[in-house]
Amino acid sequence: MPVNTEAYHSIKEQLQEKNVQLVAVSKTKPNEDIEALYALGQRNFGENYVQELVDKAASLPSDIHWHFIGHLQSNKVKYIAPFVYLIHGVDSEKLLAEINKQAIKQNKMIACLLQVHIATEETKFGFDATSLNEFIASGRLSNYSNIVVKGLMGMASFTEDKTMVENEFSTLKTIYDQTATALNNVNFDTLSMGMSGDYALAIEKGSNLVRIGSLLFGARN
Repeated sequence: MPVNTEAYHSIKEQLQEKNVQLVAVSKTKPNEDIEALYALGQRNFGENYVQELVDKAASLPSDIHWHFIGHLQSNKVKYIAPFVYLIHGVDSEKLLAEINKQAIKQNKMIACLLQVHIATEETKFGFDATSLNEFIASGRLSNYSNIVVKGLMGMASFTEDKTMVENEFSTLKTIYDQTATALNNVNFDTLSMGMSGDYALAIEKGSNLVRIGSLLFGARN
């Protein structure tokens, strides 16, 4: 299915009004689909799989901002460290330590979002509010000299229950505000929540970065 350019323009317009960043989720999509959105001015693309991201980054324009939005295993960090723009799902201190180690090797700073578990499903990863709070309060973040924590990311439960999703987004916004106050850092400015099915609600609840795939590219291959 070709890229839905009409949907892209409409979504971009909505997001620009609210100062929300769009990451186009291009996982499993061919290079020509990414090139079609690139031609319309889109530069932020999100990928879930390390090998696919590495292959695409090597063959597509170098000014694309690649976001890694999947569950990242520590042993795969080294493959994306040289070029990744933002790692969304940092769900443990162990992963943070590995990203920092690879960033030092590359002599660069790597931007990350800490993932917070807000959903009812056990399959979602992330810090819970207590462990995140403990981590921030401990000051251990300063051990990771080559990491820039840009904000938080979370995924709501996969459910038709709008109230549940709304509550989960509100919970994450509260945690985000508390973390921002505790860190008091100008770099901490990103709250990533909301996807194709729930992005409008996420924005209403305070998201300033949404990850949209199927509305732009059609259903996943």
